[in-house]
Amino acid sequence: MKRPPKARGPVQSGITRREAVSGAALLGIGAGLDRVLSGPLGSGARTSGPASSANSTVPFHGAHQAGIATPPQSYLHFAAFDLADASVSDLRSLLQRWTTAAALLTSGRLYETVSQQPDENPEDTGEALGLGPSQLTLTFGFGPGLFGSPGRNPLVPAPRRPTELAELPPFKGERLDAARSGGDLCVQACADDPQVAFHAIHVLSRVAAGTAAPRWSQLGFGPVSSAGRSHSTPRNLMGFKDGTDNINVGDAAAMGQFVWVKAGDGPGWMVDGTYLVLRRIRMLFDVWDATSLDGQERVIGRYKLSGAPLGERNEFDTADLTAISAGAPTIPANAHIRLADPENNSGQRILRRGYSYSEGTEAGAGQIDAGLFFIAFQRSPRRQFIPLQSRLAASDALNQHTLHTTSAIFACPPGVRSGGFIGEALFD
Repeated sequence: MKRPPKARGPVQSGITRREAVSGAALLGIGAGLDRVLSGPLGSGARTSGPASSANSTVPFHGAHQAGIATPPQSYLHFAAFDLADASVSDLRSLLQRWTTAAALLTSGRLYETVSQQPDENPEDTGEALGLGPSQLTLTFGFGPGLFGSPGRNPLVPAPRRPTELAELPPFKGERLDAARSGGDLCVQACADDPQVAFHAIHVLSRVAAGTAAPRWSQLGFGPVSSAGRSHSTPRNLMGFKDGTDNINVGDAAAMGQFVWVKAGDGPGWMVDGTYLVLRRIRMLFDVWDATSLDGQERVIGRYKLSGAPLGERNEFDTADLTAISAGAPTIPANAHIRLADPENNSGQRILRRGYSYSEGTEAGAGQIDAGLFFIAFQRSPRRQFIPLQSRLAASDALNQHTLHTTSAIFACPPGVRSGGFIGEALFD
């Protein structure tokens, strides 16, 4: 059968900021801050994200944490933390202080007033002065280590540990950097201004000093997922539309089925929460760039320009996994979209919220260190991500062009009620 004509259209870049945010170190210095005095940041003229978002806010309080079903902002600053010799009361106190700080920062206010005295340490780091909130969201998660690990006693009683919160198994072909994986706590800061996101992590690191220390962090730009059909599908750094079949966050039924934890799924403190899986996926551009357009399209299973499945004309056409062309499957047996299709994964889906990253050229090798910081939220990693990734790791054609270097899993508790704090039900 003759191959159907390709639906070639103009490239519509979903990456609004091509320049990579530099790999600034995560600052965690300074003593803990005890006073909480709010003050408006004011509205500056600078606008790094969409012009209308500089002074826009996303509510911090609610049934679910913000930054999950929130339409992706332009920039990410993710940070993982390890607890020092902390007690349960230390953890509870930290989460209470983080909650207070997060509510202020996401509303566009300072955590504390900035010191005017030259001999005093600034009480707020000040880099967001004059900038609006830029739709800042802060999403918090708990790592498996809180509930015990080899050689370490549990900080939180083991019976409160969700069965789903287990270290991810090893996957074929990954090459993980242990220093940039895992963590006891995590914070996902997303905003339409990278400096606003940095400021939030900087402040939260100072608040945590003495209780938790930064373990690793990742900057991201150009969200590689859309929130629904009303948003255009962005492109990843390989030039393909990414996330066409993502869950529509406006679809309450799908969110309830695949993302939010229900009563009976595990400990009650996780109801209305979700599980966060992270993978830092480096793209091997020397191999990818030497691959023909046709070869690239067969690896992904979609046309590069239109985003349509091979054999179809429009991006959102259903992929026909039974179609045959010239005696072979139109969508190759090892194409990424075939292996990732819910039809081949017991109908399971995940909510993707990843970002592109770039850390410049690798010293001495002349190769670009860039790719995808994969973020996925789901109700059950055991039923959703782990089987999917096992399948992809075994035979995905994309594996010859990528390398997984970071891995982590966190339990994100439900949203914060007014007057409450992050993960409050964990301590009940």
